[in-house]
Amino acid sequence: MSSKWLKKEIPVWVRQGMITQEQADRLTALYPAGNGGPRILPLLGGILLGLGVLSFVAANWQDIPRLLRFAIIAAAMTCFYAGGERLMRRGDEKPGLGLIAAGLATFGAGIFLIGQMFHIVAYHAGSFVLWGAAGILLAFLYRSGFLFAVTAAILNAGQLYSIGQFSAFSLAAFLVLLGGLGLYWLFDRRPWYAWLYCLSILLQSLLLIMERDWNPVWFMGAVLLLYTAGDALRSRETAFPLQAGALTAAFLFSAVCVALPMQSDWLGFHAGESGQASVYLAATFALLSASAALKWKSGRISGMFEWVLLLPYFYLSRGESLGCMLALCLFSLGVLWRGYVEERPFKINGGTGLFLFSILLAYTKLAWGYMNKSVFFLAGGILLLALSWYLNRRRKQVLTKGGKPHDEVR
Repeated sequence: MSSKWLKKEIPVWVRQGMITQEQADRLTALYPAGNGGPRILPLLGGILLGLGVLSFVAANWQDIPRLLRFAIIAAAMTCFYAGGERLMRRGDEKPGLGLIAAGLATFGAGIFLIGQMFHIVAYHAGSFVLWGAAGILLAFLYRSGFLFAVTAAILNAGQLYSIGQFSAFSLAAFLVLLGGLGLYWLFDRRPWYAWLYCLSILLQSLLLIMERDWNPVWFMGAVLLLYTAGDALRSRETAFPLQAGALTAAFLFSAVCVALPMQSDWLGFHAGESGQASVYLAATFALLSASAALKWKSGRISGMFEWVLLLPYFYLSRGESLGCMLALCLFSLGVLWRGYVEERPFKINGGTGLFLFSILLAYTKLAWGYMNKSVFFLAGGILLLALSWYLNRRRKQVLTKGGKPHDEVR
C-alpha cells in the first residue's frame, strides 16, 4: 500500500465517518512515509561496483597472465556472491541483492572475457543464453523481482545482439525467456512480473517477425495468443496485467496503422500470401472462440468489448486504417464507460486519456490534409478542450460520489 496515497485518503475517510481520528493515527503509524531512493541505491551501487571492477580488469586484460585471469574472475564472483549471501542472511536484503547482481554481471563478463582469451568465435547468442539461465537460477534461489528484471534485460539484450550482429533469431534465448521466466512468474504472480514478461515476449516476437521478414500482422497473432492465455487463468489479479500488456501492444499497433499514410500497403496479406491469410484467419477465429468460451465460463462475458482491438481489420478492402481508427475510439469509450459504471477512478482516468488520444489521432489523420493549418490547430484545440472539460466534469462527479480508490480487476 502506498503511504502517500494513504496519507491523502485518510482525512477523507475521517470526514465521511468511516473511521475515527484515533484509527486514522494508528493507520498512519503502521504505514510511515518511505523513501524509494535509499532502497534502490544499494542495488545500483552493487551493479556499478561490479562494472567498475570489470572495466578495470578488461582495460588491462592483455597484460595479465592467463592463469591469473581465471583467478580474478573466480575471485570476483566468489566475493560478490559470498558478500551478497552474508548480507542477505543478516537481513540487509537490498545491499545483498546488489552484490548478487554484481556477481551475475561478473559471471556474464567472465564468459565473454574467457571467450576472448581462447579466441572462441561464436555466431549465436549462446553466451547470453547461459548468462540468462544463471540469472533465472538466482531469481529462484533468492525470490527476487530485481533479479527477475535483470534476467529479462539480459535475454532481451541477447536477442537484440543476435539480430544485430548475426541477423539470426535466437530460438534458445526465446525459449529460456518463455520457459524460465514464465515458470518463475507462475510461482510468484506479482502484477509487474506479468507486465515485464508479456512485453518481453512481444518484443522478441516482433524481432522474430522482422528477422524472418514475415508479414507484420503476425505480431497481432502473438498479441491475441497472450490475451487468450490470460483468459485461461483463474485469478483475475494474475490475468489482468498479462491481458493489459497485450491490449497495450494492440492499441499501439492500431495507432501506428492509423498514423501511417493511407496509401501505404504494408498492412495485410498480399496477393501471393493467400495461404498465410487463410491460416491467420483460422487461428484468429479459433483463439477468439476459445476466449469467448473462457470468458463465459468465468462470468466475464462483458469483457468481449476488448476484442475491438484484436479483430483483423486488414481484411477490409481499403478500409483498414478507418477500421483501426474506429477500434481505438470504441475501445477507449468502452474503458471509460466501464469506469463510470463501476465507479473506478483508474479506469475513468485511463479511459479519458485513451479517448482524448484517439480523438486527436483521428482528427489529425482526417483533417490535416484538408484544412488550413491555422484553422486545423484552432479547431483541434477547441475540440480537445471541450472534450477534456466534459470528461473531467464527469470524472469529478463520479469521484465525489465515493468512487473506489483501487481498481479491482474483474
